[in-house]
Amino acid sequence: MYVPKESQPKQGGQSSSDKVKDGKRKIVAQNKKARHDYAIIDTYEAGLVLTGTEVKSLRQGRASLTDGFVQIEGNEAWLHNAHIPEYSQGTWTNHTVRRKRKLLLHREEIDKLESKSEETGHTIVPLALYFRDGRAKAEIALARGKKEYDKRQTLREKQDRRESDRAIAAVKRKQRGA
Repeated sequence: MYVPKESQPKQGGQSSSDKVKDGKRKIVAQNKKARHDYAIIDTYEAGLVLTGTEVKSLRQGRASLTDGFVQIEGNEAWLHNAHIPEYSQGTWTNHTVRRKRKLLLHREEIDKLESKSEETGHTIVPLALYFRDGRAKAEIALARGKKEYDKRQTLREKQDRRESDRAIAAVKRKQRGA
């Protein structure tokens, strides 16, 4: 019997070096801390202006957005403090690790982000770095900082949802077994 190659199971399982693919998106880095610390109001996809060694380092799956933030300066959006380590096989042409990187957005998006971020308590944070159709993209979000009790409430809701899912799964298992 012929089985197409796509439906055949992988040999040896999935290695840790394989990156998660979300549709056509190959995710390089996510900022889970931002989703915990901020209430996300609106998200945008922005292109990144990168050097060659930065792209090669990202393709190796090496980046961190934990301390990253976005600022609007002179009608341009800039990503600050995103950590993209030096490319291991790079030479003297290697990039600076924490340099500011230009984000490519439409003029209306930049104007909207600028006006909203000037409001009290609003900021622009990076959520993810990924490749879409071979191009490096950043998912950024307009966000409002959460208070400590909001964070606790979110954790409590997440834990309750997890417990209810486990209970439902246990009941379904019991029904199949009986």
